[in-house]
Amino acid sequence: MATKIIYKHPLAARWMHWINFPVLTIMIWSGTLIYWANDVYALQVGNFMLFKFYPEGFYKWFNIPYRLGDGMAYHFVFMWLFMLNGLLYVLYTFISGEWRYLVPQKGALKESWQVVLHDLGIRKELPSQTKYNAAQRVAYSAIIVMGVGSVITGFAIYKPIQVGWLTALCGGYEAARAEHFILTVGYVLFFFIHLVQVIRAGWNNFRGMVAGFEIVREKDKS
Repeated sequence: MATKIIYKHPLAARWMHWINFPVLTIMIWSGTLIYWANDVYALQVGNFMLFKFYPEGFYKWFNIPYRLGDGMAYHFVFMWLFMLNGLLYVLYTFISGEWRYLVPQKGALKESWQVVLHDLGIRKELPSQTKYNAAQRVAYSAIIVMGVGSVITGFAIYKPIQVGWLTALCGGYEAARAEHFILTVGYVLFFFIHLVQVIRAGWNNFRGMVAGFEIVREKDKS
């Protein structure tokens, strides 16, 4: 059985992917340290609370209480690296033409749902794809938009007086803070879904993001 090497991810894309992973993790962790000082968000119906962000045991387990200063210090330093890496990635995709593989095409939502059904084992056939399937295109494009949203809402609550116009654009300080928090929850959900998908796809797919290529086995035609 012959093998074929398929080059998948350019070096620049891989570098920025692996830089963003730990940076975003630090941003979420440090943001949680900041959120602890005023943890007002919860899911509730009327007066009945379904879930509180976060239970007291969560703070104790991760040693979060009384670390507001640490959280602010880490958050305000790593946000610049997060922004720079994101900006370079967006510029790279446009200059290199990689954006053609990322931008959702016509009928992307319908095909994304078909991909979800396939992953759940409900649908047998996977919709045709190029480098990424429709669900990946939607998810990866959405994460870029979320990144822009995090920067905008982040500055709106970081400097609410100096950039008052930006804070007002977000609906005010409290609204900007809620939007920033919701985006963070979105990152966490994306991370876990992405991790599960990587595990499902196997080592060959993971190799593509580490080494830049995949190895495909082909049956001999002879």
